[in-house]
Amino acid sequence: MQINKVYQGDFFELIKQVDDESIDLVVCDGPFGVTTNEWDKIKNIQEYNFNLMKLFSRVLKSGGALYLFGKPDCIDFIDYRPYLTLNSKIVWYQPSRLAQGRTNYTNNYDIIAYFTKGKTKAFNLEHIRVPQLVELEHRKRCENVPSVVNGKFHKTKFNGNGKNPGDVWGDIKQLTYKSKELINREFLNTIQKPIKLIERIVKASSKEGDMVLDPFAGVGTTFVVCKELKRNFIGFEINPDFVEICNKRIREVELKQKSKLFV
Repeated sequence: MQINKVYQGDFFELIKQVDDESIDLVVCDGPFGVTTNEWDKIKNIQEYNFNLMKLFSRVLKSGGALYLFGKPDCIDFIDYRPYLTLNSKIVWYQPSRLAQGRTNYTNNYDIIAYFTKGKTKAFNLEHIRVPQLVELEHRKRCENVPSVVNGKFHKTKFNGNGKNPGDVWGDIKQLTYKSKELINREFLNTIQKPIKLIERIVKASSKEGDMVLDPFAGVGTTFVVCKELKRNFIGFEINPDFVEICNKRIREVELKQKSKLFV
């Protein structure tokens, strides 16, 4: 397959053309099985995601990463262990969601399941640190306990560049109708994810020149990030209108980069 290209078609057919162990990172924001959109009508989301993981396991390099977006139960009832290793279930926390629940608590988060194929190859913490929010007095008290001073947690001391973002991401907000990067209001909270969210994933689990696969490309945010961060990519999208949007956004980044060369 040609790299740095978005292919129009069905994922389950196109993935057959991807070489074994050729992908460093998969960013999979596919169906959640919870809306009335045609592309989201999945009878059994756990079974669907299990099939995805088997296919991703074939194309991922040893140590390569998969970030699978979904709702809280997206991987609860499947045994993925023969194929991938689950490292974290990241909670993307969104307190600004409308509290529409009447008989239960409103769901205020999505899951981003972070898998690797075997032992993690790349986790670039220095590229994704976030500001320290711990009070100085409390930090000093914690750093004086024996397990930190002389024990196995000595590397957890305060870092002036920031801390590990952890597995609850509340610092990256959903797009809103006022967001400058929003392509179309119809894509809000379903099709389009924030650039900062995809940027954290790509920075954490890939390096320059690596190959990133986005199997449900939507409007191409992953490719915008890959272009900006000098990663290669392959994208699949079944909707031809979305493919056109992807290509337009990729061209805009390329023109922006070329213009900087002549400044």
